[in-house]
Amino acid sequence: MENYHSLVNSQKSFFRSGKTKDLSFRLNALNTLRGAIKNYEIDLMQALRADLNKSAFEAYSTEIGFVLEELRFIISHLPAWVKPKKVKTPLTHIGSSSYIYSEPYGVSLIIAPWNYPFQLALAPLIGAIAAGNCAIMKPSELTPKTSEMIAKMIQECFPADFISVIQGGVETSQALLSEPFDYIFFTGSVAVGKIIMEAAAKNLTPLTLELGGKSPCIVHDDANLKLAAKRIAWGKCTNAGQTCIAPDYLYLHKNVHDEFLQQLITAIAELYGSEPLHNPNFTQIVSERHFERLSSFLKNGQVYHGGKTNREKLMIEPTVLTKITWDDPIMKDEIFGPILPVLKYEKLSEVLDGIQQHPKPLSLYIFSENERIQEEVINSVSFGGGCVNDTVYHFASLHLPFGGVGPSGIGSYHGKGSFDTFSHKKSILKQTTRFDIPFRYPNVKNGLKKIKMFLK
Repeated sequence: MENYHSLVNSQKSFFRSGKTKDLSFRLNALNTLRGAIKNYEIDLMQALRADLNKSAFEAYSTEIGFVLEELRFIISHLPAWVKPKKVKTPLTHIGSSSYIYSEPYGVSLIIAPWNYPFQLALAPLIGAIAAGNCAIMKPSELTPKTSEMIAKMIQECFPADFISVIQGGVETSQALLSEPFDYIFFTGSVAVGKIIMEAAAKNLTPLTLELGGKSPCIVHDDANLKLAAKRIAWGKCTNAGQTCIAPDYLYLHKNVHDEFLQQLITAIAELYGSEPLHNPNFTQIVSERHFERLSSFLKNGQVYHGGKTNREKLMIEPTVLTKITWDDPIMKDEIFGPILPVLKYEKLSEVLDGIQQHPKPLSLYIFSENERIQEEVINSVSFGGGCVNDTVYHFASLHLPFGGVGPSGIGSYHGKGSFDTFSHKKSILKQTTRFDIPFRYPNVKNGLKKIKMFLK
């Protein structure tokens, strides 16, 4: 097993120099990164096309453009965020003032996944830099061209003792996890998340886990069916369903079941063509192993629409499965592909009960025109975040912290959330020396009576 001890130590030494805490250093680093991404835009698009067959539109809108917007937002707000925040001081502390300082953790480890290999590697890095940390990144080995581009770009921009990229597979991750990092940020599966958390526990390292799970999508009988179908088709089939927040399964009210499915088929054809396997811009499945896993689900229930595959191209067309139950294999774990199983319901209580009997999802989507129904779903189910009358779009708001809950993740990021995630909040009380309040001391006369007056 490789040893990354010297690299971690060199980053810790650089961090102790205090350079990364300087606001101008952080802003310069973020602007340097922004310039490099713009310079390498075409190369990054080509890498994403080679790894996942992502179209230029999808590569920019979901990866490159997303990261550039995150950089723009954070660069503009960072000068305000780094200032100590003054907070209220209680009457018992009269004469003093209270502040919260945002302090970087130190050396961060960022382990990124393959489904959005650029965005999900760079977005946490931006937070780490903004907060004043050093970072070691480990991009996915399943998207080698994109990982190579990230490594090349970072190496040209930054010294290794500030930001480094380590390429490799599982063994590389294991070797990195044996090092005493100050913070760990991981995006990936629940199973690997448990391994990351176990490794972090050995050094009591704080961490963020961005995981996944089965995100439900509910279409109630009063929904705008045409718009719901289009937004669900888009949210499910973007990146060929290889999105942690994609609608994983559909709960359809029995009154609109048939009509909605017809609208969904129409929407899929409008967005991806009548023959998606021949669409040169439809994303491929990342590997043969994932292709085989997804293909096995096509035997579940009944294929209502789609179902065709191309093993050579690693492509699966958008597929809708009906006559599904919770006992089917496809309902056991996150699907992570363009296959949408459908459950039918009559009463909303059936839906809420079904969801609550399974692990807390990363996202939830409810389509309804009734505000009471919307609020009932939002308040009845614990989930990371989601949308009313839309899918996936909450992820793109820099004003909404993104993350899971319980099995779907720990912690959140995006916008100020990224800065906060990579910052320890240090509480400071600045006390006056002009006078002293005597009643807190044990030798004061009638001390108990006086302290009871203050601490009611």
